[in-house]
Amino acid sequence: MLEVQDIHTNYGESYILQGLSLRLGQGQVVAVLGRNGVGKTTLIRSIIGFTPPRRGRILLRGEDITHLAPHEIARRGVGLVPQGRRIFASLGVGEHLEIGQRAGNGAGWSFDRVLELFPRLRERLRNRGNKLSGGEQQMLACGRALVGNPDILLMDEPSEGLAPLLVRELGRILGRLKTGGASILIVEQNLAFALRVADHVYLMSKGKIVHESRPDELLRNEEVKARYLGV
Repeated sequence: MLEVQDIHTNYGESYILQGLSLRLGQGQVVAVLGRNGVGKTTLIRSIIGFTPPRRGRILLRGEDITHLAPHEIARRGVGLVPQGRRIFASLGVGEHLEIGQRAGNGAGWSFDRVLELFPRLRERLRNRGNKLSGGEQQMLACGRALVGNPDILLMDEPSEGLAPLLVRELGRILGRLKTGGASILIVEQNLAFALRVADHVYLMSKGKIVHESRPDELLRNEEVKARYLGV
């Protein structure tokens, strides 16, 4: 579904991603873990086209999308839940979902279906973005991405700033999305959450993948966790 092949990405003269490769399969949840500053958000930005790699390739269903504009990548079925949610303060919940809608590819995410998934958003339908709690904003960011009917959902630190109860609810929602056939790439610092929802995990350090395994294997690997995650 998605393949990142040996990408090298810079911010100006800062060399961030240094030959990174990973894969996301159909209906799979993959988590990318690592400490602050290792390049996780840069990976997301490289895939969606905000900061294209200088070298390497990004393939979507075999098509090279490395140097496409972000809106072209979105049209090909890549959705984004950005770090910090990026909710518009002046727009209501309903308006956010309306502007995000895109004809589906069989996934069938509609305005009403998103409200069924997030009943709290139905209660807040007319509330503006700046009147929502952090948890409600995260639901809205997810819903806004889903109504675009993406084949692949990129999620940058989705549990950041959420209370433990809401993190558990987010895990339940991701489980439902996976059951529905969604392919999801999650960048996370919350190890417990990531290991609970992912099928496969990658660890990043200094712009490179330094370890990959099944979640249960990483859970048992105390040396790797201590070295790269500090736990």
